[in-house]
Amino acid sequence: MSDMYLDYWQLESKPFEPVCDERFIHESKGWQSAMHRLRYAVENRRAAALLAGPSGVGKSLLAETLALQLGPQVAPWVRVVFPQMSPGDLLVYLAEELGAPPAAPPRHTVEESLRRLEFVFAENARRGRHALLIVDESHLLEDAGLFEPLRLLLNLTGPGGLPLFTLVLVGEPTLVPMVQRYAALDERIDVRALLPALTLEETSAYVRGRLAAAGATREIFTNEAALEVYRLTAGVPRRINRLCDLALLVAYADGQPCVEADQLRAVSEELVTLAHAA
Repeated sequence: MSDMYLDYWQLESKPFEPVCDERFIHESKGWQSAMHRLRYAVENRRAAALLAGPSGVGKSLLAETLALQLGPQVAPWVRVVFPQMSPGDLLVYLAEELGAPPAAPPRHTVEESLRRLEFVFAENARRGRHALLIVDESHLLEDAGLFEPLRLLLNLTGPGGLPLFTLVLVGEPTLVPMVQRYAALDERIDVRALLPALTLEETSAYVRGRLAAAGATREIFTNEAALEVYRLTAGVPRRINRLCDLALLVAYADGQPCVEADQLRAVSEELVTLAHAA
């Protein structure tokens, strides 16, 4: 079915897959602004930065793209998705991921993990490198009590108090007031960035851009359909991907030469029905 789907639309690959592929990245105005802020924080070796935005707008993709685009002087980097673990276990996990030396007795205490992390950060700095820690789904951290170990991590500094790594907190908009309530961490965040949903014009450019990156040589979505995508998704890329992918499949199955607005509405209703049934 997948090969026939691609052959029908004369595409080289599926255009709306939720993967980190630079060919399909759409650098909207909001994306560029957020990326510039985060790059500034990391490249200027600031202690911490924060990226907030609604669910599905591409925060995780932006954070991963950031890490992959930075030069060799920013290494190692670790991305942690909200871990279901204790504060102590989080520090142990980070130490292992960053290649810290084996733990000495008593193992897996907060103090021992901080000692291991301090060693690996200091060795890294001696090589002229700066580490990057990305904590995704950070809006869930407060309930788990994980802000405190992150604050303790930020106390690990080099000569003159210079940060040995940059911590990037990534989460939904509730993360902003949540961090503000935790003053000891809030005062360490030097850069804040917001990633909004796409505008109407950006949504149309997003859809056409991904289709072109997948090999499309003609307009597959009508102009009315492109406008309908925005109305049905509010410019949220995750919703756009889901809607457009299924719309391409339905239009192919119906033998349609292009995707029309009414097909998008029908697909959207189907997705809503399935979501309510789940």
